[in-house]
Amino acid sequence: MKPHRATLILVLGILSLVLCAPLGIAAWVMGNSDLKEMDAGTMDTSGRDNTNAGRICGIIGTVLLILGVLVGVSAMILAIVIPMLARH
Repeated sequence: MKPHRATLILVLGILSLVLCAPLGIAAWVMGNSDLKEMDAGTMDTSGRDNTNAGRICGIIGTVLLILGVLVGVSAMILAIVIPMLARH
């Protein structure tokens, strides 16, 4: 049986919320993979709760990253468009 990576996934998920949002994608993908292996019985299930918590933190970090990118792109577009409209 393979050992779980619960601590790594949880750390990546927490770091995605605090420091570096792209780590959330890794936590989400690794968490999904490990949970599938745990369900299949090929991975140690003792880290299931931490794996799931890390996956959820990764999902939240990824959503916040997407929202941040959308806000940033919107701000850049407005910074370009508003001066152009003010000239007319």
